[in-house]
Amino acid sequence: MRYGLLLLVPLLLAAAPADERAESWWRHVLTLAADDMEGRAAGSDGHRRASDYVAARFAEYGLAPAGENGTYFQAVTLEERRFPAGGSRAALVTGGAGAPLAIPGDIFFRIAGGPPPERVEAPLVFVGYGLHLLEAGHDDFAGVDLRGRIAVVINGAGPEALPGALKSHARADRSRLLLERGAVGVILVSPLAPAEQPWASFSRIADMPGMYPASAAVRTLSAPFLTAYFNPAEAERLFAGSGHSFADISEEAVASRPIAGFALRPRLAATLTAESRTIETRNVVARLPGSDPALAAQHVVLTAHLDGIGIGAPVAGDAIHNGALDNAAGVAALLDIAETYRGANARPRRSLLFVALTAEEKGLLGSRWFVRAPTVPRDSIVANLNYDMALPLFPLTSVIALGAEDSSLGRDARAIGAAMGLPLAPDPFPERNSFVRSDQYSFIEAGVPALAFKFGFRAGSPEAEIERDWRATRYHGPTDDVAQPVHRLDEIRLHDFIAALALRIADAEARPRWNADSFFRRFARD
Repeated sequence: MRYGLLLLVPLLLAAAPADERAESWWRHVLTLAADDMEGRAAGSDGHRRASDYVAARFAEYGLAPAGENGTYFQAVTLEERRFPAGGSRAALVTGGAGAPLAIPGDIFFRIAGGPPPERVEAPLVFVGYGLHLLEAGHDDFAGVDLRGRIAVVINGAGPEALPGALKSHARADRSRLLLERGAVGVILVSPLAPAEQPWASFSRIADMPGMYPASAAVRTLSAPFLTAYFNPAEAERLFAGSGHSFADISEEAVASRPIAGFALRPRLAATLTAESRTIETRNVVARLPGSDPALAAQHVVLTAHLDGIGIGAPVAGDAIHNGALDNAAGVAALLDIAETYRGANARPRRSLLFVALTAEEKGLLGSRWFVRAPTVPRDSIVANLNYDMALPLFPLTSVIALGAEDSSLGRDARAIGAAMGLPLAPDPFPERNSFVRSDQYSFIEAGVPALAFKFGFRAGSPEAEIERDWRATRYHGPTDDVAQPVHRLDEIRLHDFIAALALRIADAEARPRWNADSFFRRFARD
């Protein structure tokens, strides 16, 4: 079957009534976000039960196993480190006198890309936004001796004049670049401004485990490296005696102005006590075979992460972080799309690969593992469409397709949007760097054009306030559960958008291409 643009959406809509699909989608969410899944933390029994459920639904909907050894699963081995409450110590040392830091009230430590050091005592140096972008004429590392030092970085958007894609990539790659230049760690501190997550909410993850790949070939960091977050309300302590005020620096950061670096007086002394174990987790991989003898060996990959935060600090007596919208809803979307294809007897020319990824919450680890050791030939992957936390909190009137400006996928998405009456909306909050914070970025780093999808809205709109409130009160917390209000029929319209887009890409004569002016074109394999 071939799909003209005007036939794609009607074909999918005819598969089953939208209200029935909405109920079926929500039943998947109810199952995956139930308390007995225990928040689906990577490596947990709950995650294994959830992955079994997803594999069974893929089989039910006629998708072939595409994991390892004829199964739906790809094994992923990770090293877990947890900083138990009360185990670690930290202090700012100035002139030989140490001032203790409360954990997690003032500072807490995380795992990012590789193992942490057991102990560190090192001088601090402020490096502005910590962006190393020679192609844009911007380098916060220029003239700074980072050897044996801990970089203090503003965890903000960066200078307004710099392209958003460059800033996002530089931020994602920052720790690796710091380590290459001899730094032993980084302290991230957000400006004094309304935050995506207040410190009291954000710091709840302090004693949750972090992970990194057991395989050194998959890690992003090649040596132990300290990663810490500092409470903005206490950050003047970092800048004391420097001749600079953190309040003034925050104003510059909120205004997205350039910020020069300088030396700081304190040293950080920290002893990190971590509990360690090796865990086994898995990606779930299924395939809808293509119909074209010349193109069926190529794959359009649809992804959503199955893992969640797991069980954490109780909030109002509830310790299970159910992850209903982050991201049971996304995996349930894959299931709905797969079932819809079956009902429509879809026969795309290229094959479609459905992947429910593990360990996204631990640093995109499942997707990095998959793109470095895929269960299909690496060069056969032509595009990635990722669903993560689309947030059906209000009616769907437009679609945010992160990455649309970087490849031919943007033109395809705009064409589908025009046919469905769903225009593409720009990223309302580029300072969040959302494009590099979910699994599509692993594919981009491997040279694969990718898009990520969210319900569209404008900054400053009532919808923006709804979304901000959700992030402040529910994001990565126990109240991201099935009791929250959700626009289910609008969610199905987003599924149809993604499903039609995947078919359009799969049926095209040419594989997707990076735009000539895209920063990410440098990763292309051709």
